[in-house]
Amino acid sequence: MRKSKRINWSSIFSLRSILYTIFGVISAMIALEGFMLPNHFLDGGVTGISILVEAITLIPFTYLLVLFNLPFLYLGYKKIGKTFAIRALISIILLTILMHFIEIPAFTEDKVLIAVFGGFLIGLGIGLVIKAGGVLDGMEIMAFYTTRKSAFSTAEIILTFNGLIFLGAAFVFDIETAMYSFLVYFTAAKTTDYVVDGFEEFTALSIISGECDQVKSLIVNDFGKAITVYKGERGYLPGAYNVKHDCDIVMTIVTRLEIHRIKEATIKIDPHAFFFVQRIKEVKGGIGKQTAKDPFEDYVRTDLQESNIKPGE
Repeated sequence: MRKSKRINWSSIFSLRSILYTIFGVISAMIALEGFMLPNHFLDGGVTGISILVEAITLIPFTYLLVLFNLPFLYLGYKKIGKTFAIRALISIILLTILMHFIEIPAFTEDKVLIAVFGGFLIGLGIGLVIKAGGVLDGMEIMAFYTTRKSAFSTAEIILTFNGLIFLGAAFVFDIETAMYSFLVYFTAAKTTDYVVDGFEEFTALSIISGECDQVKSLIVNDFGKAITVYKGERGYLPGAYNVKHDCDIVMTIVTRLEIHRIKEATIKIDPHAFFFVQRIKEVKGGIGKQTAKDPFEDYVRTDLQESNIKPGE
């Protein structure tokens, strides 16, 4: 990752960043004071460590949250960038200030409701702050840095650390609290993923069909999606290994909401079409997601007009 050398103050104090940060911090505060802290329920990462240490030492949670996040913020400052570190520091300090001056009574004593809604709200808060360009929990900074130094993935590193935290909760509190805390963590992680990545998660849909020309036309002209075509071979079946023929593998980027519609339309063309679906983490460039007015399309059209080139040439 290329580290930012200058602090982008206009980005930090943009309206979008401010709103995401404020709503994210408020959501996290409600989760912590209204659900998690009164019942010693843990989330993963620095938040979980702070709750655990507060129970042992009686040091206020807000002090511990800032203290334990400082090393990770310094790591983010050195390895990611100054703007990121400033955003993260503002978010954490704002959370501690609001929790210090605003008291929220516990909403319920039902442990399942606490785990589910506490996890949802803390995950929503973390996700909104991430969308603003910061973090409320520095553990992911360390996981990102450790990933580059080891053979383990970010998810494996975070899961290992959180497993140790929940094990500590079992000793300090009890097994039941540790199990409910894992439910909090799972709910928070899923909510954060949805907030950051969106409900329309992008997916690579690949189709192999004997009617590939009609399938290409269907996806491009009827569904308005861009495609990539790979050249391959079809056949090599058990008992008929030597039987093979060339084929086109049509791949397009879709959302989960579009997969079923494209499959149904393709099966009407070729009932024997073969599909396989792969999740992808990020789409950038090209025409990955259609909008009402696609700036990429406008750029191409303008470029063609200025060059006196007709589309298709």
